[in-house]
Amino acid sequence: QVQLAESGGGLVQAGGSLRLSCVVSGRTLRAYGVGWFRQAPGKEREFVATISWTGATYYADSVKGRFTISRDNAKNTVSLEMNRLKPEDTAIYYCAAKSYTGSSYAPEYDFWGQGTQVTVSS
Repeated sequence: QVQLAESGGGLVQAGGSLRLSCVVSGRTLRAYGVGWFRQAPGKEREFVATISWTGATYYADSVKGRFTISRDNAKNTVSLEMNRLKPEDTAIYYCAAKSYTGSSYAPEYDFWGQGTQVTVSS
């Protein structure tokens, strides 16, 4: 069974940066694609970024150029570097894992973390 644990959330001013981490346990990260999603109050969960087992990445238009997803298989960790944060980035951020490929479609993911809160003040 794969378990995911997010960390790194917090309160930051607009224009600031945060780095989220997703640690995978139970299986090696090597054979999994990982996605980051977020859900703001009163809104549906939305796709943020994804990375495949080969390292191929894909981003939502709203974060492209500001966020960077990366993986360190040796540490079983996927990171999301978030720069030039905006108040509209405020949400609970979740990481999720699926076999091999990445995806922007949440139902394709088999395993989910509990989420970490990111709050961006104006």
